[in-house]
Amino acid sequence: MDLYAIIEEYLRAGKGGTMATIVKKLGAAPREEGAKMFVGSDGKFYGTIGGGCVEAEVWQEAMRVGKSGQAKLLHYRMDGRLVEDEGMICGGNIDIFLEPVAEGQRGVYDAIRRLEREGKSGLIVTRFGDAGLLKGLVHQDGTVEGDNVDPSIPENFEGYMAQKRPVVEGTTVVEPVLFPSMLYIFGAGHVSQFVSQMAAMCDFDVTVIDDRADFANRERFPEASGVMAEDFMEACAGLSWTGREYVVILTRGHKHDAVVLEEVLRRPLHYVGMIGSRRKNRMVMDYLRGKGFEEDVLKTVHAPIGIDIGSETPAEIGVSIVAQLIKTRREKV
Repeated sequence: MDLYAIIEEYLRAGKGGTMATIVKKLGAAPREEGAKMFVGSDGKFYGTIGGGCVEAEVWQEAMRVGKSGQAKLLHYRMDGRLVEDEGMICGGNIDIFLEPVAEGQRGVYDAIRRLEREGKSGLIVTRFGDAGLLKGLVHQDGTVEGDNVDPSIPENFEGYMAQKRPVVEGTTVVEPVLFPSMLYIFGAGHVSQFVSQMAAMCDFDVTVIDDRADFANRERFPEASGVMAEDFMEACAGLSWTGREYVVILTRGHKHDAVVLEEVLRRPLHYVGMIGSRRKNRMVMDYLRGKGFEEDVLKTVHAPIGIDIGSETPAEIGVSIVAQLIKTRREKV
């Protein structure tokens, strides 16, 4: 889920909200440092910092922060009683930074969105306290957009980026802008399970889509950031498309494959691959030619999908697909 795109929509509509970010974690916790949730001024929330009672309390605090305009750092100790009461399986401690999102920071958020579209890195620097909220974006070349930041931060740009997590220094939060590789898996069969598991282990942000709720669910895909039990075309319309997305098509039949491929090829993509025999793939490509797709576009589709390693089992096929995803990511950095 693209929280910065959502923030952009809120600010464009004259609304605001509160961003919640996990800035520190000790022990076991549902989400890692850097996980975010945006709570709009209308009470709607996007993203997650782990669910359960902590998330519910953070939502309440976020609504207060949005009204007061005062940022705050929250400390949660997920002790044994809390774990038992909520049926949770973790008991670590987490610090959550809550900051108001308002029109005054719109320029910075616009700059973050530009970084996202361009696939570039940067540092978000936020200072909070009695003087209010100051927010700047440090680019790799040392230039700063928004409010001024301590000169030592641009000087140590690579050091902050290497930590790959937010750093709290007194009343300053320094957060690397790290946009994950978004992977959309269409189809939720056995091969998809292995692709999802291995891709998540390799730092892909996985969303699984299938029109069958018995297949597209959290029990089958616990590692995925998102699981959508929706019509394929409707799901495509609801997904974020920045041009950096990876798409793996593993549906239950060539008709569904053709529908999904036709839909995604109308959007900017980093990678698209489709499973199937050469005969089936030719049928799909002929169908798309009939729809007016140019050969240059069809040649971008990896079909058959995956690196040829002689794979036969679903797990082996998953390895070959994820290997191709990694290879593509490395080649296009």
